[in-house]
Amino acid sequence: QVQLVESGGGLVQAGGSLRLSCAASGRTSSYYRMAWFRQGPEKEREFVAAISWRGDSTYKTDSVKGRFTISRDNAKSTVYLQMNSLKPEDTAVYYCAARAGLASRSPAEYGYWGQGTQVTVSS
Repeated sequence: QVQLVESGGGLVQAGGSLRLSCAASGRTSSYYRMAWFRQGPEKEREFVAAISWRGDSTYKTDSVKGRFTISRDNAKSTVYLQMNSLKPEDTAVYYCAARAGLASRSPAEYGYWGQGTQVTVSS
């Protein structure tokens, strides 16, 4: 079992920045591929970014490229999502997820999820 706890969400003006953290605990959590997803109001959960267990490969959806950075510190069992130049359309609940297989963009392939953290970007 892997437990995930997100933090760092909040209210920010457009153009601002936030850094989300996801603290992992449990069985060999360092070997899991980690990802961030988000779900806006009345929208399906969508992929944002993923990172390999070594941190040497990252993947991002096109809408956040150049603005968001995913990273991880395995010594701290923590994954981060640095979000810059935030836009109102980034408003959503952001979820951290983990899986033992290769990094994936499909939420259905992740077996472990955090409770989510709200990010609200005002215009």
